[in-house]
Amino acid sequence: MIQNRLNDLCLEPTLSSPMVQTDLDAGILRMKGESYPENSFELYSSILTWLEGFLEAGAQPLQLELELNYLNTSSVRAMIELFDQLQAAADAGRQVSVNWYHDPRNPRAAELGEEFREDYSFPFAILALDP
Repeated sequence: MIQNRLNDLCLEPTLSSPMVQTDLDAGILRMKGESYPENSFELYSSILTWLEGFLEAGAQPLQLELELNYLNTSSVRAMIELFDQLQAAADAGRQVSVNWYHDPRNPRAAELGEEFREDYSFPFAILALDP
């Protein structure tokens, strides 16, 4: 069983890092906030490790829920690693998807989601939040 080998993540947001929550039972990884941590490797290594463990643990679908207002360059690189893991899983037949939420008053966040979506073939929705 997944729960015996993998625990849910729950990282509180800071001024420079997003809230991160996972739900093993529902197959959801959520991130919300801004991402410009001093050490992005430290933040994203735990997320990437969790994702790898989840994808190796079974065939359950995974949905990535992102509401990221701003990402610095190192956070963008980490997101690419995350999306690359999802693409490899999708290529192997795993059901994965991304919902990229953005504030309609922040067109740059929507543009960044569009830029990411162009590079991947799994379902990747760009969704405007209610203002």
